[in-house]
Amino acid sequence: MGAAFPAGGAAEIDLRDKEALENVFASTRFDAVVHFAGLKAVGESVQKPLLYYDNNVNGTVNLLEVMSARGCKKLVFSSSAAVYGSPKNSPCTEEFPLTPNNPYGKTKLVVEDICRDIYRTDPEWKIVLLRYFNPVGAHPSGYLGEDPCGIPNNLMPYVQQVAVGRRPALTILGNDYATVDGTGVRDYIHVVDLADGHIAALQKLFENSSIGCEAYNLGTGKGTSVLEIVHAFEKASGKKIPLIIGPRRPGDAEILFSSTAKAERDLSWKAKYGIDEMCRDQWNWASKNPNGYGAADSIKQNGHRGYGSADPCKQNGQYGSTESAKQNGNGHLH
Repeated sequence: MGAAFPAGGAAEIDLRDKEALENVFASTRFDAVVHFAGLKAVGESVQKPLLYYDNNVNGTVNLLEVMSARGCKKLVFSSSAAVYGSPKNSPCTEEFPLTPNNPYGKTKLVVEDICRDIYRTDPEWKIVLLRYFNPVGAHPSGYLGEDPCGIPNNLMPYVQQVAVGRRPALTILGNDYATVDGTGVRDYIHVVDLADGHIAALQKLFENSSIGCEAYNLGTGKGTSVLEIVHAFEKASGKKIPLIIGPRRPGDAEILFSSTAKAERDLSWKAKYGIDEMCRDQWNWASKNPNGYGAADSIKQNGHRGYGSADPCKQNGQYGSTESAKQNGNGHLH
């Protein structure tokens, strides 16, 4: 059950627990909500679709109902480039057909449709749907970075764990795509640029009374292959990344990168950082925190403990290419 939301703090709850969610909104007045919470592993969604629909869709319905009851009708939703599926061409604009090819992407599209429907019935709502491409990197200070529990589902943290010696090799899932080197191509975006995109979206909600419900791509507008990421990380870290070539993963698109013209025009936002900076900052975080937040030195540096342990993942894993962002179904409201 969720306790009262502490002033300046956070209450960790499951959005499917509606009573706990109502308690949070009863204790604090929120002007807007940024909804990050969700399960997001493509492969897992193929194996466990009901889990994804329950967590991602039902949890969001609860959130929207509680927001509406409390008169909080400004929302920034973390959607995904997965709603585009496997488009025939890139860059993707926001007007491309929405044809997700895995349950994860389908849950994002269902939530987008719900948001569009509630706006049509109640124009007081102001909603920005942010379609993430592939967030990677870390804060340049090296104090904040990604530390997934268990086997990483995303490319960059897996490469990072190989570089620091926590895993023996990276398995590339498919090298027979019609791309420059046979590996999947994605649009990677620095997590700091992504954070700035959310600030721009919030500003839009408060400054524009007629925003309605609008979708925006957040990416760099440039495609990078899995092998190109590996080589850039090797350059940044000075480490050789051993590779194993595996079969394609069901549900993965071949090429997917963004057009960000709409976000540049409407939100006055544009990504500032490239692949070299993403790998540089990821390695800075990894070299300072080789075992993640669980390491004693990391806790001393950062002053807080995050998720993970000294080495919670001593299993072999695989990785291809996908979006990286949300990791679990529990969420904080900001």
